[in-house]
Amino acid sequence: MAENDDKQTESPANNTAQTDQAQPQGPAFALQRIYLKDTSFESPRSPMVFQGEWKPNITFNLNTSNSKLADNVFEVVLKLTIEAKIEEKIGFLVEVQQAGIFTCAGFNDAELEQVLASVCPNILYPYARETVDSLVIRGSFPALMLSPVNFDSIYAQSKQRQAEQAAAAQGGGNTGEGQGQGENQSVN
Repeated sequence: MAENDDKQTESPANNTAQTDQAQPQGPAFALQRIYLKDTSFESPRSPMVFQGEWKPNITFNLNTSNSKLADNVFEVVLKLTIEAKIEEKIGFLVEVQQAGIFTCAGFNDAELEQVLASVCPNILYPYARETVDSLVIRGSFPALMLSPVNFDSIYAQSKQRQAEQAAAAQGGGNTGEGQGQGENQSVN
């Protein structure tokens, strides 16, 4: 019986220690859902576009935006627009909005902005890239196979531009707050 009494007195202390260890320390990040928000594929010159040689000039644009859905819950939308032109005539136009819902708790404002502008788009991009490739192939065009994108670099460049604009405006304020990050690329 003495052994049982000792175990009972140690139990509450052990439970407290286990509870403290189970609680996360610092920021928490979780992916709740990834989904296709919007998509569009246009090939206005079909079927004539298939009659010539396919050597298009491809323009690739991407932007990110985010919105707060609830406390510590955010929707991040990655928008890709790809346009293939031959002699200034559109061969195809693809638009994809890949979105995700993320839980981001315990971050300060600067950290949260960076997570929403770089970490979340890094997670969404492979899904958007696959959707673009699938649409292009279904349109009977060769696979596009978009290159990887460094969202950390895009975010750093955006922050640098914001700092330069603020300095030029002599402290005129910071706009955008991590939304509308973008990159334009041309692929020949």
